[in-house]
Amino acid sequence: MPLTRDEDIKTLLEEVRTIAMVGASDRPGRPSNGVMLLLQRHGYRVIPVNPQITGEHIHGEFVFRDLDQIGDPIDMVDIFRRSEHAGEVVDAAIAAGAKSVWMQLGVVDEAAAARAEAAGLKVVMDRCPAIEIRRLGVAPVA
Repeated sequence: MPLTRDEDIKTLLEEVRTIAMVGASDRPGRPSNGVMLLLQRHGYRVIPVNPQITGEHIHGEFVFRDLDQIGDPIDMVDIFRRSEHAGEVVDAAIAAGAKSVWMQLGVVDEAAAARAEAAGLKVVMDRCPAIEIRRLGVAPVA
């Protein structure tokens, strides 16, 4: 069952340090671009993943092609892809050893969530971490 209780979501956000953002955009007008910047300003390391702009940089971070290319431990995979693509990202997150997956507002895939939970990952669906950080008063990451 995806996390829905405020306390559980806040705890997850307090435990996370490194976030891989799948679907990150280098275009300032895109929601993922603004969310990435807010998360960075809150103290998280956000690693952008987007095969269309691999090798470029977004907000100072190198853009990777896919999760398995990163090589560093990933606490959370933030999914900025349509629901029909969420399952493949969740499977990649499991394979990469991520601790949790976060499906953005409007992104819902119950089967993928169940696979992630069965693999021991925490799951949040249909929410935005930037909104939840402000709403729940999560302290900046030290």
